[in-house]
Parts: sequence; structure tokens; C-alpha cells
Amino acid sequence: MLSKVIPVADWRTLPLDRTAPDLSGPAVSPSGVLADARVRPLRDLRISVTDRCNFRCIYCMPKESFGKDHLFLPHGDLLTFEEIERIAKVFVAHGVEKIRLTGGEPLLRKNIEFLIERLAQIRTPRGTPLDLTLTTNGSLLTRKAAALKAAGLTRVTVSLDALDDALFRGINDVDFPVADVLAGIDAAREAGFGPIKVNMVVKRGSNDHEIVPMARHFRGTGVVLRFIEYMDVGSSNGWRMDDVLPSSEVVSRLSTIFPLEAIAPGYRGETAERWRYVDGAGEIGVISSVSHAFCGDCTRARLSTEGKIYLCLFATQGYDLRSLLRNPQVDDAGLATAVARIWQGRDDHYSQQRSEAGAQGNERRGSDAPRVEMSYIGG
Repeated sequence: MLSKVIPVADWRTLPLDRTAPDLSGPAVSPSGVLADARVRPLRDLRISVTDRCNFRCIYCMPKESFGKDHLFLPHGDLLTFEEIERIAKVFVAHGVEKIRLTGGEPLLRKNIEFLIERLAQIRTPRGTPLDLTLTTNGSLLTRKAAALKAAGLTRVTVSLDALDDALFRGINDVDFPVADVLAGIDAAREAGFGPIKVNMVVKRGSNDHEIVPMARHFRGTGVVLRFIEYMDVGSSNGWRMDDVLPSSEVVSRLSTIFPLEAIAPGYRGETAERWRYVDGAGEIGVISSVSHAFCGDCTRARLSTEGKIYLCLFATQGYDLRSLLRNPQVDDAGLATAVARIWQGRDDHYSQQRSEAGAQGNERRGSDAPRVEMSYIGG
């Protein structure tokens, strides 16, 4: 998946255009329901636990930008497990029901099982457990799957962009074999995870010939394969509209070989459009992040490794929550107020704006503001 690489801005050192709101006004107590400016509820929180990754995928963390001399965050800048647990409880009190751990590669975070144990004990205002999930490149799953399950992880999603070994090694750009990722998926199944999801980012002319082989491989296994349109996240991947293969074409290609029928979404805000095999061999999903905006039902907030909250995957600005977490004068009520005011002011709908602008406006955002990188806040 070769592409022109554009130098990235270092999101860890850029000044924030937004700051945590003033806490001097009336407190906002959690009620379990929190809506933004577009009446979208807060339901999902994605937490990046590390900025490090052992892959150098050329559409996410290319070597040209994340080489041997790249300086990752010092450990003291990362949110501690205690801090993550504390802020997670605040978000859950406001209505979050699903937490996804991301990175970088989250399994590189030392003792990640201890964090999962803490988060697994949190209950929603209705007393129900969280949907606690994790997205991984699968490289460490053979060693970690059983421990993750024992710690209380609910589900796991594996990123896998090709079955062809040579192509996969080229995509991850560290010569990692596809067989080891497939072994990790098997280990997750043996540990009792299900349904496991596999995410394939599809780039026209690069790996789109792998769509049918991927579907054939996972059909009938209980694994849900999801095809994701190549997105214009950040500035490091040299994104062009010509590289996007619309989800409709993915479905069309598969349907000619494996007849499909559409099925209803599982919940409000589900990003994947679901299809099942007519012969009962399982289901697939397509995430049309470019061709069909789903901003209207977006219920997600994203917490970066060092505690900045972003309200959109395509954000150019964030809010610093770490300073509040480490301020002894800010209690949980203050944190709850800060989160509420941030979310209530949210009006982000970038994908919808891009769609309205049309294909001509897709090459560039129309702003020179640096865009947050996917490797910084997770997908």
C-alpha cells in the first residue's frame, strides 16, 4: 500500500486551541444521559493507552515519520491506570456504556491486564457491566489472549489488511508474518472471545484484490469481517479520493460470489453497515467513513494517551483533562462538570461537511490546521 508520505505534526507538543472549561460556574451532576449540541448522546469512549506500536503500517505510522529517532512520550506523561479508571468512571456516570482500548498498539502497554481488571468492575448507572473491548494488530494475542479474557475484557477486534503474506509484510513494514496474526485470532477464539471482529482497511489498487480471499477465509468461523474505507485521517498517509474503494463496491464484489442480505444495526451509532451471508455462513460489515457520513449518530469521544479528549476522529483541537486529573483541587464533581460542558458544546460533524462539499473538496479539508493522527488517538 505505497503512498506519498507527508511529515506529521507532533500532536503531543502542539498547543491546545481548546482548554478544559471554566469550573467556576454551577456544577453539572451526571444523570446518565448527556447530549451534545446536535442532540447526540455520549455512549462510547475510546482510550489510547500508548502512543507506541511495533508495526509501521504505511497508512498509519510510516517509517518516514515514525523512524528510529522518533521520540515517544515519556512514561510520566501517560495517564496512569488509576487516572484512566477515575476518568472512565466519570464518563460512565454521564452515559458511556462501551469503552474501547486502543493505541498505538495497546498490548504494548505494560500490565494492560491490570487496567482491564479495574475497568471491568465499573458499572453503568443501571448497574450493568461495560462493553469493554480492545483493538489490536494481533501480534501479541497468542501470548495475551487468555490473560485478557481472565481480566474481564469483553471483546477483541483485530486489524488485518491482507492474507497474502508478502503483501501483509509490506503493509506492516516490519516484516511481520500474517500467520502469527492468524494464530493470535485463533488464540482469542480459544480463550472464549466472541464474536471476534477483524478490520480490513481497503485501499483501491493496493489490497482490494484481497477482499474475496479475506471473506472466504473467515466465512463460517464466527469471526465478523469488516471492510473500512481508506480514510483521510491525519496527514501522514498522503490520502487521495482516488484511493477510496466505496463500500458499495465491496458489497457488490462479494455478492457476486457469496450472496448477501442487509440486516439492521445492533444499536444506535453503530458505524458498520451489517450484511449476512444468505447461506447462513455468518456476517460482514462495511464502514463507509468516506462515501456515507454517519456523523448524525456519532456517540464517541476519544481520550489520548496523555489525557486530551477529542470529540471527532478528524479533530484539529482537543481538551486537556490530565491537568484536571492531576490538580488536587479538582474533585470528581469538577471532572464531571468539565466533561459535561465539553460534550454539551460538541458540534463536530466533519464527515458530513466533507460529503456536502463533494469530491472536489475531499482532497483537502479546506483548512491549514493540522489534523490529529490516527496513531495518536486510535481508530
